[in-house]
Amino acid sequence: MMKKIFLTLTFISTLFAQDWAGHSGGFLRMGMTSRSTAMGGGLTADLDHSFAVFHNPAWAAFLINQQVGFSYTKLSLDRRLSATSFATPLPPTAGIGVAWINSGVTDIQGRYSTGEKSTVMQSGENAVMITFAQRILPWLSVGSTVKILRYDLPITESDQISGKGIGFDVGILIKSGEFVTLGIMIQDISSNYQWNTGDVYAEGRVYKDEFPTLYRIGSRMNYKGLIIVGDAGIVTDHKSFTSFLPRLGVEYAFLDQYFFRGGYGNNRIAFGIGLEYGLFKAHDSHLDYAFSMDWVNQTAHIISYAFNF
Repeated sequence: MMKKIFLTLTFISTLFAQDWAGHSGGFLRMGMTSRSTAMGGGLTADLDHSFAVFHNPAWAAFLINQQVGFSYTKLSLDRRLSATSFATPLPPTAGIGVAWINSGVTDIQGRYSTGEKSTVMQSGENAVMITFAQRILPWLSVGSTVKILRYDLPITESDQISGKGIGFDVGILIKSGEFVTLGIMIQDISSNYQWNTGDVYAEGRVYKDEFPTLYRIGSRMNYKGLIIVGDAGIVTDHKSFTSFLPRLGVEYAFLDQYFFRGGYGNNRIAFGIGLEYGLFKAHDSHLDYAFSMDWVNQTAHIISYAFNF
């Protein structure tokens, strides 16, 4: 049965992958941390270690401790993705979080119109995320995130153009039982880059690159110590359906300290390992690693560290 489910998800995801993969804001849809990537990215209903605000902002309202997390992803073709997160509860029923995500490409060799080499440049995208969540009932919370977006794109050795914008996420979390959680998420509501090319080109203009909006629903289940997470998403271009995005992952804990993970999502297959240990007190630190690969052999190595206090 699991083999049939995996093959079905692979076929559907591959069928629609080209429809939305090249849209703006792709760095926000890749998977931010080792644990989430290793489990297919389907953490709409699961709390990622010290990265509460990334996958569903409503999780901030259920936090007990303050959390800080760092993650770095080394991608092929000199690409990189890094993330930093801080979240804290606001007793008795709320929580807040701040995160910074950076993605970029280094070692871009510039050339003059004659073909001669100029300088080596780099391009980067940044998102600052500010989250607030409120628990409405003991088992129900609602959260929202404001994203401040910026994309720096080199044109020549001395000229650079920047796209700026603001976007929003909204999430709902339902703790339907001790072992089951349901999450609903709308990602990138009105997120965009606004460009003004008048400073670079004589006939420049102002225009917007709209991010696709994702509508996701997911669940987390604990079955005899095996964590199963998954979600299904619909990708739209604000006017019509663009793609269907299924994601599925599992996590197994050995001796409540060592973790083994695997999953499929975002058109990638991935696996990972994790270690939970005590730095200042028991179970306050998590160190995780993941490896992922898509169908055109684009690979990624992700390492994350999470700390709660």
